[in-house]
Amino acid sequence: MTTTASVPIAVRPAPRGRLLGSYVIDSLGSGLFLAFTVVYFVRTTGLSLAEVGAAISLGRLLAAPTALCVGPLIDRYDARRVALSANLLSAVAYLCFLAAGQLWQVAAVVFLAQVGAASYWTASTGLVVLAAEPAERPRLFALASTLRNAGLALGGALGAVLLGWGGADGLRVTVAGNAASYAVAALLLLCWRPVGRAAATARPTGGYGLVLRDRRYLRLIAVNLCFVFASLVLSLLLAAYLVEGLHRAAWVAGSLLVLNTAQVVLTQTAVTRLLTRYRPTRVVAAGSLLNAAAFGLFALLGAAPGWAVTAGLYAAMLLYNAAETVATPHREELSVALADPALRGRYLAVYQLSWTFGQTVGPGLLTALLGLGAAWPWLFLLGLSLAAVPLVLGLDGAGPRALRPSGAPAGTR
Repeated sequence: MTTTASVPIAVRPAPRGRLLGSYVIDSLGSGLFLAFTVVYFVRTTGLSLAEVGAAISLGRLLAAPTALCVGPLIDRYDARRVALSANLLSAVAYLCFLAAGQLWQVAAVVFLAQVGAASYWTASTGLVVLAAEPAERPRLFALASTLRNAGLALGGALGAVLLGWGGADGLRVTVAGNAASYAVAALLLLCWRPVGRAAATARPTGGYGLVLRDRRYLRLIAVNLCFVFASLVLSLLLAAYLVEGLHRAAWVAGSLLVLNTAQVVLTQTAVTRLLTRYRPTRVVAAGSLLNAAAFGLFALLGAAPGWAVTAGLYAAMLLYNAAETVATPHREELSVALADPALRGRYLAVYQLSWTFGQTVGPGLLTALLGLGAAWPWLFLLGLSLAAVPLVLGLDGAGPRALRPSGAPAGTR
């Protein structure tokens, strides 16, 4: 690997209150409006449902390359500045929602909002790197995940209340509140300043070319893609499967979503603390096996007797939630531990693209499989989860960025 000398900034841990506060407020604002975007534009613009859907799709499609543009900015300016700017852009975007009335305006404001969101999520992992030493990172990732889940759930509930209370005016209040939340999150990041010291190191040349030649990191991208498809269960597959495949009432899907939020929020930090003694690759592999067990059980429910279906649904959901709490912080840790520090922004941008790809391709693929039969999407996810196990365990091989348990000396577990 060719290198040239440079002097980036190495940081030591900084107080985290403002950082964690920004996570909560950012997620609260996202939860406020996430489920009501289509409803908002239909009720406030006079556009048809099809027109609104097309404008939202166009705006998000145009924003798809955002992560690749943001990666070099993180390497140059650091994750905090990029995340701060992304929150400000999101605040402006949601204020512009209030003025959007035509098709092109809807596409434009959705584009701005998506650029802000993609920029923030690309940089957010780097914030943990600025805030914690490597041994502490999984626990901080876990805490951040807990706060995000709690904020999204609370924001979604508050958004539903505002919609029921005020109709279109309630939606406008929700949009304004969302813009304000992003502005507050940006202010907290502005006030949070990791303390740094100069440290000589080497900066690889080649930009994204180096990332794409890093086969070890590409294996991690493939592993994460398996989890991205699995994450679509909550937003895309679960309700359709219950209502159309199992002929259950819609409220059952709602109760399973509540169970997911409660289980993750209440157990995430404790589970991560218990697992820090193990190698992150083994923890992620265990999470993938838990997913496989959950998807296998979901697939079997279509042939189960009626009395067993409800119990089976909750058992499968508990396994699925456990997979999330086990694997998520350690996947995030792997995404930074395997990245070259000098090009971490570009590495995280490619990692973020696995989310973009999965969330773009997944809806069409999973719904097409569901059309073939109720069990097919679950069998597909089961196969992906099993395939991820040897992929992630293979990351333990020798390399320039060796992996070890986050909370234990090298050589254990």
